[in-house]
Amino acid sequence: MSWQMHVIAGFVRLTRHRRYATADNARAYLAEPKRPAQPPAGIQERLSTREVEGFPVHTVEPETAKGPGSTVYLHGGGYVGAIATQHWELVADIAAATGRPVHVPRYGLAPQHTARDAHALLAALLTELDGPYYLAGDSAGAGLALAAALNAEPIGLTLVAPWLDIALTNPEIPALERRDPWLSAAGLKLCGELWRGDLAPDDPLVSPLFGDLAALPPTHLYVGGRDIALADCRLLRDRAPAVTLHEEPGAVHDYPLLPFAPECLAGRRTLLRNIAAALG
Repeated sequence: MSWQMHVIAGFVRLTRHRRYATADNARAYLAEPKRPAQPPAGIQERLSTREVEGFPVHTVEPETAKGPGSTVYLHGGGYVGAIATQHWELVADIAAATGRPVHVPRYGLAPQHTARDAHALLAALLTELDGPYYLAGDSAGAGLALAAALNAEPIGLTLVAPWLDIALTNPEIPALERRDPWLSAAGLKLCGELWRGDLAPDDPLVSPLFGDLAALPPTHLYVGGRDIALADCRLLRDRAPAVTLHEEPGAVHDYPLLPFAPECLAGRRTLLRNIAAALG
């Protein structure tokens, strides 16, 4: 593990860990106003927004179009956090690497909205798209992308540290949690309860690990060794023949979206190359 990754781990422990450390902390975070980050200035002129099922869907066009097809990117945030700057930066990179549009649905967040609202949005959006489409996402958004893929026909999937079991029942999670500087099960379980609404905890719409994984398209799965998502990511790899697992020892949650560490930069390059190859 690089010294830069040590720095990132220390920073996120100081700034992010408290958010999910306990159920009370999660309740406090839920009560805070959520302000979505604005897209970077470099893509403002190439961005358009429309409404689908009552929610905004942004589309970022590439500077140079290379062919048909597009990517749909679903941002993370524990189903309770708004789109952040690092999500927009990755969206811009995907558009540049693929030469295709990237659609960014801003699904409704818990507790005001539930998984059913998000799936209604995605079902409507995917039927609107022309040509082949690729699904990608990080963290909660990656779990949502996989759940949507079980009832859709993307040409491929990229999942960064996906939330695969909304109830976090894997017995290996407590040991991983002690090493994870970012996420804690107690707070996440509360967020998951609100997100699933009237769905059972093992319903594939909220816990795609329990869905029929046999027909998945080629899927690239990225997870760090210091991430509580690792346990379920390994299970997904074992259960789904289409999954290629990219496991980075010592890396933290969402590492391909993070800056300056060699592991982050290499993971991002691989991620972009794989999406471009699938669409190209």
